[in-house]
Amino acid sequence: MFTGIITDVGEVLEQKAIPAGQRVKIATHFDPETIALGASIACNGVCHTVVATGTLDAERNYFEVESGKETLDLTNASGWKGGTAINLERSLKMGDELGGHLVLGHVDGVAEVVERTDHPDSVFFKLRAPGQLARFIPQKGSVSLDGTSLTVNDVDGDDFTIFLIPHTLTHTAWKEKQVGDKINLEVDMMARYVARLNEYTPS
Repeated sequence: MFTGIITDVGEVLEQKAIPAGQRVKIATHFDPETIALGASIACNGVCHTVVATGTLDAERNYFEVESGKETLDLTNASGWKGGTAINLERSLKMGDELGGHLVLGHVDGVAEVVERTDHPDSVFFKLRAPGQLARFIPQKGSVSLDGTSLTVNDVDGDDFTIFLIPHTLTHTAWKEKQVGDKINLEVDMMARYVARLNEYTPS
C-alpha cells in the first residue's frame, strides 16, 4: 500500500531481459540497509519486489526489481532504459501520514499525455485515458499517475486535466514529461468498488 507521495526520483542504470520479463537496476538515495529483500517499492506507481540492493558511491545506492510479462504489457515499464527517471515511493507503514490517497501499486493501464502548457507557477497537462478506465476518473477525484497522487481538474470524455505546482515538478520525474509520453494510471480504488456495486446484480 502506498500514498502517491513521491520520496525519491531514481534513475535506471541497467535494464536486461530475463526469462520472466526484465530486470532493472535503479539508482536511489534510499538507504539499502533499511530495504529488506522482498520489500515493496512503487516504481512509477508499479509495486515491485526488491531482489537486490547495494551501494554505488558516497551519494547514491541502488536496488533491483524484476517485471513480469503482465507488468510489461500493462505499464510503461517496458520503455524503461538507461537514464530513465523513475518516481519512487516505499510502502506505507502503520502510523505514517497519509498525505495523498490510498494507492495499491496495481496499475490499471496507460494514459497518454496529449497536451502540456507551462505557466509561471504551474504546468498544465491533458491526458487521454483508455476508454474502459475513463469512467473511473471524476472531476476533482484522485488518480495515481506514474505513482504520483494527483487531483483531476476537468474531464471531457476520455480526456482529463491536471495542474502541477513547482514543488511537484521539482521533486518528481514529471518535469521531463512531454506530449506523447505514456503514463501509468491507477484509478481510485473507491471508484472501482462503487462501479462494481452498481454493476452487480445477484443471480
